[in-house]
Amino acid sequence: MKTISPVTVWFNGQEVEATVLGASCMNDNLQNTATFAYQLFQEVTSPTPTPTPGGLQTVVNALLTMTGEAYTNWDTNDYAYNWIAEQLNLTITGEWVPPTPPTPPAPPTAPNPEV
Repeated sequence: MKTISPVTVWFNGQEVEATVLGASCMNDNLQNTATFAYQLFQEVTSPTPTPTPGGLQTVVNALLTMTGEAYTNWDTNDYAYNWIAEQLNLTITGEWVPPTPPTPPAPPTAPNPEV
């Protein structure tokens, strides 16, 4: 997953800001075409409605098909991400790193009885 410059999208009847791009190859005929599923995510701090692990809410989920010269040149995941970003007019700003969950407090220790 990659971070992107914020982009406003319509989600559930309101404008929201997406800041993370996810993608995976759904189909590749190994000759001349590949279909990618991509998602745009909004980073959230509360579970409304239900974020994915790491505090992300999917706000766009769609497909793109790569063919022609782009398919011929596709050799890495970064190439695919860059191609998807170009198709969607997005700017990739870096790798997305999931937030570190807070460390739970240590359980209280029982008092040491005197012997």
